[in-house]
Amino acid sequence: MDTGPVRVLVVDDQLPFRRAVRAVLGEMSEFELVGESTSGEEAVSAAANLRPDLVLIDVHMAGLDGIEATRRIAAERPATMVVLVSSYRAEDLAAAVAESGAFAFLPKDRFGPSAIRELWSSRARSAAPTDTRARPSPDG
Repeated sequence: MDTGPVRVLVVDDQLPFRRAVRAVLGEMSEFELVGESTSGEEAVSAAANLRPDLVLIDVHMAGLDGIEATRRIAAERPATMVVLVSSYRAEDLAAAVAESGAFAFLPKDRFGPSAIRELWSSRARSAAPTDTRARPSPDG
């Protein structure tokens, strides 16, 4: 079982947000920034090459947008958790996020250590088995 830091790829065409992610992750020892991309095309390639555990990807970018890039990453790397980020409201993007294969949507104004930790923890909870009938109890 790998106990190293969570490998993160950030994808955004805006340098200020990439800098913010870099700064936040730099303060979180359990997460490691392994790459940055500025477009959906770069994101798909970087996800294949870098094999991140978590991709934080902006919804709106020129060319291949975050929704389509998420579809491709999720199809090629189903174990990778993709989180769409945007300054737009979740209500405005709900259908696109739901059908993209993204694990979640995170508004940029809520981005921070606690939000990243909560998303990663919720991934672990969603992957945990819910049917305990087949597992023996600790006391036999």
